[in-house]
Amino acid sequence: MSRNVFVTGGTRGIGAAIAKRMLKSGYRVAASFAGNQEAASAFEEETGIRTFKWSVADYTACGEGLQEAEAAIGAIDILVNNAGITRDGMFHRLTPEKWHQVIETNLNGVFNMTHHVWPGMRERRFGRIINISSVNGQKGQMGQTNYAAAKAGEIGFTKALAQEGARVGITVNAICPGYIGTEMVMAVPEKTRDSIIAQIPVGRLGEAEEIARCVEFLASDDAGFITGSTLSANGGQYMV
Repeated sequence: MSRNVFVTGGTRGIGAAIAKRMLKSGYRVAASFAGNQEAASAFEEETGIRTFKWSVADYTACGEGLQEAEAAIGAIDILVNNAGITRDGMFHRLTPEKWHQVIETNLNGVFNMTHHVWPGMRERRFGRIINISSVNGQKGQMGQTNYAAAKAGEIGFTKALAQEGARVGITVNAICPGYIGTEMVMAVPEKTRDSIIAQIPVGRLGEAEEIARCVEFLASDDAGFITGSTLSANGGQYMV
């Protein structure tokens, strides 16, 4: 039976790799994006995956958007909460606006999306919630108090909700990528990038496809006994 997957922030970077991998594996896939219409249009033309535009920070928009997505591909069986933003700054310079922007997208967005698909998953007694957290949610990162707090919150959310879903066939897991060679990371100065790689024992940046393979496994029937877990995919940068 082919299942239906929805990936937030699914038209670029790690999200795009996840969406493509799941499509290749025979799932029906849809994805959301918040801002870059040009990239989303190119992604949809390349893959045939339906894309929908809304901010995951908006609870009502999530509900309305998911209704439209489910009309296109069917009830969502697997939700990948990947959408996220950064608004970095040392804490003494961090504004309330930048704090709330990151919390509302990266953490509240996970609630907003999951809350809308949860009743249907409970009714069907099957579901997969996969939250894309971060190594910096595990270990912290200077200049990212907002981002680290949100990503750590995703891990707590995962562990708590997994306990509620276990008896009704829903697994809830988190993946914590390390530094991945996405457009955003590759745009930083080479010297900064080299300093990041120097902290990674395997000696390289990760690939988005490597995170996509983690998602594919956690979404599968083979992973039905795994829930409330945090999968670290960081090249050994932080070991738990």
